Amino acid sequence: MAELVSTPFAEGFRFPEGPRWHEGRLYFSDQHDGVVRALARDGIVEEIVKVPEGPSGIGWMPDGTMLVVSMQDRKVMRFDGTSLTVHADLWDLAPWHCNDMVVDGVGRAYVGNFGFDLYTEGTAPVSTNIVLVEPDGSARTAAEELRFPNGTVITPDGKTLIVGESWAGELAAFDIGADGSLSNRRCYAKLEGAVPDGICLDAEGAIWSACPMSGRIVRVREGGEMTDTVTVSRKGAFACMLGGSDRRTLFICAADESDPDKSAERRGVIETVDVTVPGAGWP
Repeated sequence: MAELVSTPFAEGFRFPEGPRWHEGRLYFSDQHDGVVRALARDGIVEEIVKVPEGPSGIGWMPDGTMLVVSMQDRKVMRFDGTSLTVHADLWDLAPWHCNDMVVDGVGRAYVGNFGFDLYTEGTAPVSTNIVLVEPDGSARTAAEELRFPNGTVITPDGKTLIVGESWAGELAAFDIGADGSLSNRRCYAKLEGAVPDGICLDAEGAIWSACPMSGRIVRVREGGEMTDTVTVSRKGAFACMLGGSDRRTLFICAADESDPDKSAERRGVIETVDVTVPGAGWP
């Protein structure tokens, strides 16, 4: 197994999450700061939009409109470059705070949620769902009985969705129907001894998965073979994205703490490492 070490790229964030490569820049949610930011290769950071209830997953509609999850009020918001408005209200569908999201090529958004109060000690994890938001903002449950659905990707042919189930320690795969429905659930890979968080897909069908409890990123093939690991400088690695001009730069969101009450020191960082196989699919 190849062992890599990432290098610092940008720092001073409370809790960077949900990285996305879009039009030559890395977009990400500085979650506990309530801001979506963009980071250029020269290190310049721009504030894109404030999301007071906590931004998480990010994606774009075919017309270029940004979608961003608003976690605590369980909404998907639209940002047209000027105004932030509600795209979909998921309060009646998502049992707890919404989290990561992937938006496909036609503008459908698949949104996960915690399922339970993650930050209150003694609260037991429960299974939850993935909500499908159509391009017109209508929403319905797409899959159930998932144990903390987290990072999510869609294959380049648009036919398979893969999601990290944090509390199950595995990547689950679904077939995507013509109407966006999910079916034929199966285990894509078991991450032995690891908790999957944010993920991204490469052109060989392997998944890079952040592992927040161990401060590393792992690359895993379908079936569970781990081929590479990346060690980061912080206690936890929470999300990753393949980007750059050739999509061979792995951007990593890392921090010492995920608890909002413990992130005031702004120890969150973006780190990078060059890899061989480029990114593929969505996001």
